Amino acid sequence: MGCSNCSTCEVSEKRGSANSTVFDWLYQIDAPKSENSNLIEVQFKRDRKDFYINTENIDISSGDWVAVQGDRSGHDIGKVTMKGELVALQIKRKNRDIEKHPIKKLYRIASENDLEKWKNTVDNEDEILVKAKRIIEDYKLEMKLTDVEFQGDSSKATFYYTADKRIDFRELIREYSKKFRIRVEMKQIGARQEAAKIGGIGSCGRELCCSTWMTDFPSVSTNAARYQQLSINPQKISGQCGRLKCCLNFELDGYTEALGEFPSTKIKLKSKEGVAKFVKLDVFKGVLFYFNSDLPGDLLELSIEQVNKIIAQNEKGETPINFKNYPAELKQKEITFQDTVGQDSINRFDKKKKSKFKRSSNIKSKKRTVNCHCGKTKNPNGNCDGSHANRNN
Repeated sequence: MGCSNCSTCEVSEKRGSANSTVFDWLYQIDAPKSENSNLIEVQFKRDRKDFYINTENIDISSGDWVAVQGDRSGHDIGKVTMKGELVALQIKRKNRDIEKHPIKKLYRIASENDLEKWKNTVDNEDEILVKAKRIIEDYKLEMKLTDVEFQGDSSKATFYYTADKRIDFRELIREYSKKFRIRVEMKQIGARQEAAKIGGIGSCGRELCCSTWMTDFPSVSTNAARYQQLSINPQKISGQCGRLKCCLNFELDGYTEALGEFPSTKIKLKSKEGVAKFVKLDVFKGVLFYFNSDLPGDLLELSIEQVNKIIAQNEKGETPINFKNYPAELKQKEITFQDTVGQDSINRFDKKKKSKFKRSSNIKSKKRTVNCHCGKTKNPNGNCDGSHANRNN
């Protein structure tokens, strides 16, 4: 049966708890018991996750809403995303120091009362965020408040902000605690984390990766764009956060592996026709483009094998007569389109239709060029030459 549109699912959508970096494909299979069997991963609002231990051996499964130990005091409400050995691997991958940051405990499966109280807390987050921003304006602090997240028992609120320099917000915390009557924690985040919490649509037309499935934000350099032969245009390779797009790293390994087969682009090719300098390359076709300044004209298109052969000859002190290739055509070929049956073209709507006025004028002209009853053709005015009229007279 399909899930009904209950209040729990609505809160899950709002908090983004359905997103997970790692999916446990064996969640329906009971793994053998080990020392890591009691470890679970719980996801909270959007990309925030933490690890817990099931000391009471409570029977839980992935997707259950649970009450876990909160920060310092109280409890929090989250959704179980993984359990068992995969959680131990995640702890190792994130380099979690268990001695400095011990794993907290799982209290119980969330009751209806816990979920109802948590839902009311989530519904008030937007209103409190607006009030908190107004207080920042009153204090004239140079910081931007991005998001607020309440603990499941409404005893603590974490305010996420961005700032270009260090901010003294001690008075601000006192004001928040006094106005909202909660324990306040201020946490500074970067531009990438800010975009992840706000969300949006990327230039690809899909939701931002950072706000859907990414939880780690590795550094991205301009070398990633250079390896992929992309234009170093900040407007095209920057995301909504103002930083380089995270997706530049997605295919970087494939490009670097493919570029390993190419010769060094710093080497100049020598022949009796002149010296050719590297201009660009095409990773997919496996060709390199060179320009011969002694014979200005079109670019020279050489395959990897041809370039390696010429380089080997130059290293031996030999210079080939020419580069033995055809000039590369810089003009792009016209792209045609056919559907799966091959019956249609995407340019079928480009044909200009003849206007009705011209069509009607042609019909009139055809009517005017008719024959008279005497067998002769009438002129455009509809009159005959008058021979039969003279006979009648």
